[in-house]
Amino acid sequence: MTELRVEGGRPLRGQVRVPGDKSISHRALILGALAEGISIVRGLSPGDDVARTAAAVQALGAAVNGHQITGGRAHLRQPDGVIDVGNSGTSIRLLAGMCAGFDWLTTLNGDASIARRPMDRVADPLRRMGAHVDGREGGRLPPLQVRGGSLHGIDYEMPVASAQVKAAILLAGLSAEGETVVREAVATRVHTEEMLADAGADIEVVDEGGGGGGRTIRLRPSELHPFELDVPGDPSQAAFWVVAACIVPGSDLMIDDVYLGPARAGFLDVLAAMGADVERVGERSLRARYSPDLHGTEVGGHQIPGLIDEIPVLAVAAAVAEGATTFSDAGELRVKESDRVATVTSELSAFGAEVEPTDDGLVVGSGGGGGGGAGLRGSHVRSHGDHRVAMAMAVAAMAADGGSVIDGWEAVVTSYPGFEDDLRRCVSG
Repeated sequence: MTELRVEGGRPLRGQVRVPGDKSISHRALILGALAEGISIVRGLSPGDDVARTAAAVQALGAAVNGHQITGGRAHLRQPDGVIDVGNSGTSIRLLAGMCAGFDWLTTLNGDASIARRPMDRVADPLRRMGAHVDGREGGRLPPLQVRGGSLHGIDYEMPVASAQVKAAILLAGLSAEGETVVREAVATRVHTEEMLADAGADIEVVDEGGGGGGRTIRLRPSELHPFELDVPGDPSQAAFWVVAACIVPGSDLMIDDVYLGPARAGFLDVLAAMGADVERVGERSLRARYSPDLHGTEVGGHQIPGLIDEIPVLAVAAAVAEGATTFSDAGELRVKESDRVATVTSELSAFGAEVEPTDDGLVVGSGGGGGGGAGLRGSHVRSHGDHRVAMAMAVAAMAADGGSVIDGWEAVVTSYPGFEDDLRRCVSG
């Protein structure tokens, strides 16, 4: 187990460029494997999660050489063994949808965290489309076995807002007979729809309006053509730097080339409601400055699907704000890489923050605060094997009084292996 040591109170200055967006990277690899020819993708996320998807599509017969992905149905085949997705929930769910379109058997498995992640939300619609999906507890838990082919389109109303489940259904729908319809009461990330359209899929997206910005996606059977893509920076990773700059006195930081499209910039709305000094610069850059007068807010409802990954670090911002911040309707936190309600509560409390867990979220702060890390003290905390918990606690450590140690720092390899190097540059610049 590795550890990160952080001395609090050192301003963050200069510029940082976060890794390529993880969600886009997964989809680019899978769509590149399905497209008939050579696709060019630059700036893939360097994290282990995306490396697992790259290895998976190669095990399925695609070729990944540097920026080039060579794919097409004639290249794809049944894998020789079990596909190991490591810690990546996105990989296992999207690959299940991809493999449902082929009449061979694919077995998908991962680490101990994946073994606890719910898969019935993917297994159920894929079965309705005609795929055979099995796993522990009737397909509720991995490993998953998928045998596809001879699929038919379905009209599916999403019971849980999930961009991963939506993507799995649409990937299967590419080779299904008839039209596949996915209905979202609450809008989720649109990367799959946008990238399918760019690759020539016969797809239509209709905004239904309503408080959650619901959508209906209609997809007809489609052959994908090769595409070229520069993957922008990951907003979920940018959120760590934005919050750090807002809560460490003297900070003034530029975060360059960040994707800020639909359903991915929700964390900026939350920080704006808290009074943070964050400015959009052009289309893809952010400038964040120390914000001594943060105050509590309420976060819930249709906001949650677009920022579920940012809640751990937003909880850190809430810990130094005046008043309480309530995160509700966020039960998905309990089935991520760790139970993030429990792990954020325990580790942020170790810094001296006031955190109360609820069934579907957290309440952080109670009227103390005062900004600038007031009340946070250096501590020795754990990542619980969760990359976002590790990095959120590093942000708390930056604002705390004294030194801190985060055990299990190796968890960040999942999504942001260069985080420590970027931290050192930002505090020394």
